[in-house]
Amino acid sequence: MLRTLLAAGVSAAVTTAARRATASNPPGGAARWTRTNHRGEPISLLEGPAVAAGLVAATLATGGDARTRGAVALATASAGTFGLVDDLAEDTSTRTKGLRGHLGALAEGRVTTGAMKVLGISGVSLVAAAIGTRRTGGAFAHLVDVGVNGALVAGTANLLNLLDLRPGRALKAAGAASAPFLATSAAPATGAVLGAAAAAAPGDLGERDMLGDCGANALGAALGSQVAFAAPRAVRWLALAGVVGLTLASEKVSFSTVIDGNDVLRRVDSWGRRPA
Repeated sequence: MLRTLLAAGVSAAVTTAARRATASNPPGGAARWTRTNHRGEPISLLEGPAVAAGLVAATLATGGDARTRGAVALATASAGTFGLVDDLAEDTSTRTKGLRGHLGALAEGRVTTGAMKVLGISGVSLVAAAIGTRRTGGAFAHLVDVGVNGALVAGTANLLNLLDLRPGRALKAAGAASAPFLATSAAPATGAVLGAAAAAAPGDLGERDMLGDCGANALGAALGSQVAFAAPRAVRWLALAGVVGLTLASEKVSFSTVIDGNDVLRRVDSWGRRPA
């Protein structure tokens, strides 16, 4: 419990401090970090790097197995970094969306920042999985475990980014998915996720800030790492199937449409947010 509280405190404190440090003098100027939200209003991307910094700091500060901490920190920091590149360098004049769009562009010989992000996060997630996955069987079983864990980390990073379409949605989803792990050995990681989400929530729900790819990918990688490095093999396979299924569904169905069409989901999704 103490490590979990420490992780939550460090994550929240670093997230808050990082966001405040860039408030008055954003790197490269405020315009570089300003986008237009779903209401057509200006909103800042500076929340994303702050959340990523909070998650990594909490991971490194809470003790425990050094290899696992290193793997989670690597996956989280890398996902945030690749997401930040996509946030700041994306060519909005020829915007490409979804895995199908980015991989399709790559097949045509066009390298989008989104494709770089997908490939980069996938590659580093496999490296992180190779570092953090404990060997519990033969060589082939271990290789399969590494592949599943790497896919789970990368897939969750991408999935959470797909949810970052309305204020607070990705933060709520990450908190809800992470909470069950409070009773497991991954509780400190839950503390880190909940701490960062709590610190970012006021600005996110107030529609002043947004996670962007940087924050959503980092938060998703941290969440995926929880499952990958703490859950039993059967749970990891089920989680990966769910992540893949939802990702494929997102290519055909709008999550926002599904949420708006369900009374319970709509109420949870809109909690704390300004009325439409």
